[in-house]
Amino acid sequence: SSAIRGGGQRSAVRISTANALRDGTGTIGTLYTAGAEGAFFKGFRYQAEVTTTAGMVRLYLQRAGAGNHELFKEMPVAAITATASVAAASDEWFPAAGIVLEALTVVSVSTEKAEAISCHLVGGGSY
Repeated sequence: SSAIRGGGQRSAVRISTANALRDGTGTIGTLYTAGAEGAFFKGFRYQAEVTTTAGMVRLYLQRAGAGNHELFKEMPVAAITATASVAAASDEWFPAAGIVLEALTVVSVSTEKAEAISCHLVGGGSY
């Protein structure tokens, strides 16, 4: 990960451990931690790196001082057999108002199936 203006940390994260839970428990990967001034992103993208079965990618928020991760967004993963001529599953989400994070909020992700998926917050960073 790399430090960005405002003290936040940004990184892409690869997730591959199956986690069918929606309650913020189980294996989840930290995608981003906002700085003291909060953060803004235009959206989120995921890109499977392997053949996928039908499942979900889940985004969670953990607000400063909160012990639990709260489900923020679910995105379906299509069943796709990736080949030299068929792209692996991918999707993106760009809400009209963007993704606004309060100070020190942690964004985490999980995948329902044990399939390697790269996740990225897009276009922004700490204020």
